[in-house]
Amino acid sequence: MDVFELMATYGHEQVLFCWEPHVALRAIIAIHDTTLGPALGGVRMWMYPSEQEALEDCLRLSRAMTYKAAVAGLNLGGGKAVIIGDPQKQKSEPLFRAFGRFVDTLAGRYITAEDVGTTVADMEWIRMETRYVTGSPEGSGDPSPFTAHGVYWGMKACAKVVFGSDSLANRIVVVQGAGNVARHLVEYLVREDVRVYVADLFPEKAQRLCDEIGGTPVGAEEVYDIPCDIFSPNALGGVLNETTIPRLRCAIVAGAANNQLQDEYADAKRLHERGILYAPDYVINAGGLMNVAAELEGNYNPKRVLDKTAGIYDTLIRLFRMAHERGILPTEAAAALAEERLASVASLRRLATHSRGGTP
Repeated sequence: MDVFELMATYGHEQVLFCWEPHVALRAIIAIHDTTLGPALGGVRMWMYPSEQEALEDCLRLSRAMTYKAAVAGLNLGGGKAVIIGDPQKQKSEPLFRAFGRFVDTLAGRYITAEDVGTTVADMEWIRMETRYVTGSPEGSGDPSPFTAHGVYWGMKACAKVVFGSDSLANRIVVVQGAGNVARHLVEYLVREDVRVYVADLFPEKAQRLCDEIGGTPVGAEEVYDIPCDIFSPNALGGVLNETTIPRLRCAIVAGAANNQLQDEYADAKRLHERGILYAPDYVINAGGLMNVAAELEGNYNPKRVLDKTAGIYDTLIRLFRMAHERGILPTEAAAALAEERLASVASLRRLATHSRGGTP
């Protein structure tokens, strides 16, 4: 499938390929939908096996950002960027400054931020070349605590639906991934007397997190086989698929990772058929986006952001009720909520055009 076919499939407005051989920059910026406002989404740095996989990941991630902002009630569109490279070995000031220059050419249609493989320090390099970046130390900083806070409250909403109580005390949660979001999430869980298991592709990271905060480290391969109440993906996408879903021994899937389902419909259906409640990723992990959105609005107040991320609890309760009443999957309910808001705002724009005497 060529680029324009993929853009049509996912409904994108624009894709920018960024190439600067002097600093080994190979990047893709995808703008999905700007109906609600400028496209905002982090820049991910990862060693993709192929450029095609990098493109498809960028397209899926940016579309999820559109839906995430829409369901969260934010006036932002969906965008995402990926830098193809090893974040452990290939980072440099020139590389991120070159990326910042490409971001700047979009004149605010896309605003970048931290994501997997990038840090607040990297955002500072980008800021040297463009003002269209959030999450710097001078601004809202690291969004991961807010993402984790939202996921924690999302887990409680899921527990309320499945177990009849939103208390997580004495529950068993398997956390896949030991990055920044997982670290803050485990803090919340340990504080509520949850029995936590942690796995990561780099075992030393899981061990270090457990030593410092609590929990039991487990191997990355056995993570799907551990009996638990909640399985929480907090690393890369595509981890829930036809191979891993049959192995799950949980009642709930609720985590911060983007694109958790390898096949959005088929894998959501597989979870449903197994009686596993799935919290749509772009709904439960919206806390980080809420944080950077608050920075863009001005008068940034982290306490107000935490109050807003706790509202993910109510959003998920409403979403699960809607799915039950309509007889649809939670993922379909989430998409419906997003598309209904996008359509309503798009209609307002048409009204505004007519009122100014514009061409219909």
